[in-house]
Amino acid sequence: MEAGEILLRKGLLDKRQLQISRDAQNESTRLDQAAVQLGFLTEEQALKALGEEVGLDFIDLVESEIDLSLIKKFPARFIYRENLFPVKQINGALTVATSDPFNLYPLDELSSATGLTILPVLAAKAEIAKLIKTHLGVGSETIEGLMAQANDERVELLEQIESDGSELSEMAQEPSVVRLVNEILLEAIETRASDVHIESQHSGLRIRYRIDGVLHSQPVPMEINRFQAAIISRLKIMARLNIAERRLPQDGRIQLKVAGREVDIRVSVIPMIHGEGIVLRILDKGGMEFSLRKIGMEDDQYRTFRELIQLPHGIILVTGPTGSGKSTTLYSSLLEIRSDETKIVTTEDPVEYQLEGINQIQVHTKIGLTFANSLRSILRHDPDIILIGEIRDLETAENAIQASLTGHLVFSTLHTNDAAGAYTRMVDMGVEPFLVSSTVEAVLAQRLVRTLCPHCKQSYAPDKGDIPADFPIGQVTAAKPLYRAVGCRECRQVGYTGRVGIFELLVTTEKIRELSQQRASTWHITQAAAEQGMRNLRDDGWLKVLSGRTTIEEVARVTKGGIAMKR
Repeated sequence: MEAGEILLRKGLLDKRQLQISRDAQNESTRLDQAAVQLGFLTEEQALKALGEEVGLDFIDLVESEIDLSLIKKFPARFIYRENLFPVKQINGALTVATSDPFNLYPLDELSSATGLTILPVLAAKAEIAKLIKTHLGVGSETIEGLMAQANDERVELLEQIESDGSELSEMAQEPSVVRLVNEILLEAIETRASDVHIESQHSGLRIRYRIDGVLHSQPVPMEINRFQAAIISRLKIMARLNIAERRLPQDGRIQLKVAGREVDIRVSVIPMIHGEGIVLRILDKGGMEFSLRKIGMEDDQYRTFRELIQLPHGIILVTGPTGSGKSTTLYSSLLEIRSDETKIVTTEDPVEYQLEGINQIQVHTKIGLTFANSLRSILRHDPDIILIGEIRDLETAENAIQASLTGHLVFSTLHTNDAAGAYTRMVDMGVEPFLVSSTVEAVLAQRLVRTLCPHCKQSYAPDKGDIPADFPIGQVTAAKPLYRAVGCRECRQVGYTGRVGIFELLVTTEKIRELSQQRASTWHITQAAAEQGMRNLRDDGWLKVLSGRTTIEEVARVTKGGIAMKR
């Protein structure tokens, strides 16, 4: 029954007052709230009447005993977004105050998030707001206060913002703009997005989040277009960029602390025909775990790779496109072999994550500190293990080889499509084939595939026409069925949550050294490696499908197949 009808039946409103309340009601106001605003009854009277109807008790928060220790472990987004407040907890039951008797969906979400049974009670909206202000400091009207909080979590800038006093700069620091930008960043961090794309289109502002490697459009209200210039200026100010420069690309960095976690955001601004486009690369330092055992290698690959990274000297290359997890694999490898007896030095562009016990150098090309130049200096620091962010040119490649020949273990990355391509790529750079064959000990090619949501994945019997020709359908059994993505509330209706690596590990055997020295083609090296037991990316992906971790569609999306495989 509608709120107005309940209040009419209980004698709290007459028909005239009910009609006046309906006329005054808008999309964001319930009818009982409109009636309270018009002075026809008190909020307490309205909530008590509605609570009796839906079976919820009303409590006076001023008179009630509230366990304030619950605030620390209560998810902040439910306080700020849903206006909920914890009252008390008895064993596994948490009593939560709400001012909305008809919106119980957030309570279900809260139960899922905390694992507790939620017992809702009704309380006046103003009293809940007063508790939030008193104990969480929400609603401060100073710029600094608004920068330190948003509707969801606490956001703290680690560097002081400087204003140039211009009209655009002042507009970018309006409380509404600060809140809006914080909300965009917080939503991205909460959804585990790796990148935020803020694009200026003819129709207005478009915001997309890259989650698990796939872009998802973020619904935004039309009114956001009025803030387009202010949002872009706000982000440029946070990244310490020139807000007056709109003709040239700019790169910057924002350092935040969100809920006690440090988050590093790389900002790239490029002028486009409808305005500036911004891409934010989010590096959540507190949310990353570097573990070689957990990146997705099968047991045989893990054992072999772990032996390789403990070699006394040589070069180990990790290849793949941007965003394929190369840095995670390399960091995990370094942490696996880190010890007090070894000195590890890295040269990176940029240093994405700071690792304890590892000496890291940030490349600065503009002042001449390139990979090649820094590598020459690193060798004078008596390292045992060296990580070069990327081999981009002949000079860096030759220095890496020199480091390997003088007794160092060198890790680096290359942009090639498969493992075998690394040998031919280095020869194409101008490195002598005999040097490549004698120093490169192994190449690991990798991609990332999304993993199925454990809450909604569904087993199915595939149609033969939907299965790639190289898929080992003979290994599908009743005990090991195939699964497909469905979508549920837990995974935001995507069907996937998180990613796992698929790998192609090519160990440089005597046969591979011989082919590399003879300038053999990538195809011939791949064939020889396959004959010696190498599993290619696609085959490793099929193992992930057979184990129920991902789908045929995901492996097909990130690896070559079909016509390309048959040639």
